[in-house]
Amino acid sequence: MYPGKHATLTPDKPAFIMAESGETVTYGEYEARTNRLAHLLRGHGLERLDHYAIFMENNSRYLEACGAGERSGLYYTCINSYLTAEELAYIVGNCEARVLITSRAKQEVARAALASCPRVTLAILADGPSGDGFVGLEEATAALPATPIADEALGTPMLYSSGTTGRPKGILRPLPENPPAQQLPLFDFLQKLWHYREGMTYLSPAPLYHSAPQAAVCLTIRHGGTAVIMERFDPALYLALVEKHRVTHSQLVPTMFSRMLKLPEAVRRRHDLSSLEIAIHAAAPCPVQVKEQMIDWWGPIIHEYYGATEGMGFTACDSAEWLAHRGTVGRVLLGDLHVLDDAMQPCARGVPGTLWFRTASPFEYFNDPARTAETRSADGSMTTVGDVGYVDDDGFLYLTDRATFMIISGGVNIYPQECENLLITHPKVADAAVFGVPNADLGEEVKAVVQVQPGHQAGPALAEELIAFCHAHLASMKCPRSIDFEAELPRLPTGKLYKRVLRERYWAGHKTRIV
Repeated sequence: MYPGKHATLTPDKPAFIMAESGETVTYGEYEARTNRLAHLLRGHGLERLDHYAIFMENNSRYLEACGAGERSGLYYTCINSYLTAEELAYIVGNCEARVLITSRAKQEVARAALASCPRVTLAILADGPSGDGFVGLEEATAALPATPIADEALGTPMLYSSGTTGRPKGILRPLPENPPAQQLPLFDFLQKLWHYREGMTYLSPAPLYHSAPQAAVCLTIRHGGTAVIMERFDPALYLALVEKHRVTHSQLVPTMFSRMLKLPEAVRRRHDLSSLEIAIHAAAPCPVQVKEQMIDWWGPIIHEYYGATEGMGFTACDSAEWLAHRGTVGRVLLGDLHVLDDAMQPCARGVPGTLWFRTASPFEYFNDPARTAETRSADGSMTTVGDVGYVDDDGFLYLTDRATFMIISGGVNIYPQECENLLITHPKVADAAVFGVPNADLGEEVKAVVQVQPGHQAGPALAEELIAFCHAHLASMKCPRSIDFEAELPRLPTGKLYKRVLRERYWAGHKTRIV
């Protein structure tokens, strides 16, 4: 079904609820808001396949900013709300947005960015009045019809990669000329896999600019459920919200699991979580110990998947499959996976190599044929984002790292993800990053940078304790030779560790990565 149908059948039902403020938007209100904004975009000259951008924190106007594009055949780019003005300007310009929708909280950054975005001819302030170059959303749409535009068509996001290895890249997918009620085939697949249904309640703890929560909330509303949107993730509040709203579905990242597991036992056991039917996680590898503890706590309701934003392939597993293949990210459900070595030859079962897919969902990097070509095999038949992993004898995929973070120490390839996964389980560790740093003898050595849990003291004694902890669980070559401490690691709100920023500090002054 389509939100417009729910607006007719159940106009007073909550489409979504903001977790902290409690602000509720019904299906009737959501339908009117998205229609009015669609009229505004059409009136400003945006036609099917044109682009606009959204730069906001999670707020009560975010979903209508997306929904207007969904019903007017537009590509809309949801931009990381933590970017600087320079980073924002790059994406707004690169995606060829003609309209930018922002909020009061992000207005100053947006204003600075717009000075470098001549293509943008309309800047909308979603939650404030007109003025200073911005048009207030309420004011601009108040007189517009609450009924659909005459030429409705299906729209879709054009999201950007996180840019951990260079400038972010816009991921453009073909957009068929479908009516809005006819969702893309990928969403049909996800709906069936995770049992999205009418009457469900979805708890979204992550930023809405990220592909996974954005897609999940969209599916929830399409199927007549209610989405509860957290303005920010807080582990104790998350558990309280599950009980308060009788949440049935949710999607998280492993860092959120870790933070909930480290809550005091009394807090963890305080709330009734029995309404949960499915908890999905992805975005980063989940430490085995963390996932074991989550299944023990929540039961066999935890589902995992692996799939880049590019959508070239998709693997998944449920709790039973994972328990039989601990550490896996699942079996291939979409796309045709090949694990290849540097010579593009197949790796034996159990041997890590670069993951290549014969693409399940075609894509290209927007206006960037060179970068698109870099992801393709020589014959153009396969694509990769550089992830490294292996497949076991039962066909289950295991990730070992991103290719760009592989450590070569004394001629031995070391994939640091395993050490990161171990460190994060230590009770004094809040977050950890492991990567290679220069070593005159070995080329590289293993370095860990750790964020300490509140109440514990960073310093040489803790470093020694953590190194000993690693040696108790891992082969010596995988263990850090030294550990540094940071007040907070640069982890993106989506859960992905911005490791390049840390690693580059240690390689400053080196022209190459070969010592």
